[in-house]
Amino acid sequence: MAAQNQLPIVIPKDLPKMEEEINYSERAQWLRAAVLGANDGLVTVASLILGVGALKHDARAIILAGFAGLFAGACSMAIGEFVSVYTQLDIERAQIKREKTMAGSGVAEEAEREKLPNPWQAAAASAIAFSLGAVLPLLAAAFVEDHRVRQGVVVAATTAGLVGFGGTGAVLGRTKVVRSCVRVVVGGWMAMAITFGLTKLLGSSGFEM
Repeated sequence: MAAQNQLPIVIPKDLPKMEEEINYSERAQWLRAAVLGANDGLVTVASLILGVGALKHDARAIILAGFAGLFAGACSMAIGEFVSVYTQLDIERAQIKREKTMAGSGVAEEAEREKLPNPWQAAAASAIAFSLGAVLPLLAAAFVEDHRVRQGVVVAATTAGLVGFGGTGAVLGRTKVVRSCVRVVVGGWMAMAITFGLTKLLGSSGFEM
């Protein structure tokens, strides 16, 4: 009799979808900045090391070029991300002002403010992520004396890093891991190959550093 009086527990069918949307909304800004920053740092510095190494075999010159790329890239990423997100922030603030009369209450307006992007957070995430990504090929190049082996180690370490960053971004963003990793790795290989090839071509044309 007691079992007949129990009410069935109804679970909304769209609950998983709602959770995914909430998670994506909360992660979107910092995830995009962090993953893009790490990938850019990894590919940029690795390509720079391979490009300089196409003409110079001196390990010290290659490492110095790599660090210069790290510093310049981290600053560029931070400034670019700050300007981009601040522009987005201005647009969203203007939209909130236009819809202010339709908000209905101060609570709704406060909730909208909490969802606004943070330019400082995005800039810091981009700079830190770029630096972390750039360190990997630098470490790979710093402890190898032979030039050919050094180039191969940099490519291998960069490939491993691209797989790691691509997979991490896919898991956190709840997208397909294999597709994300393949896309990131192929793009990184293309960047390294183009940089190495064009620099080698420049050197063969008579230009010397």
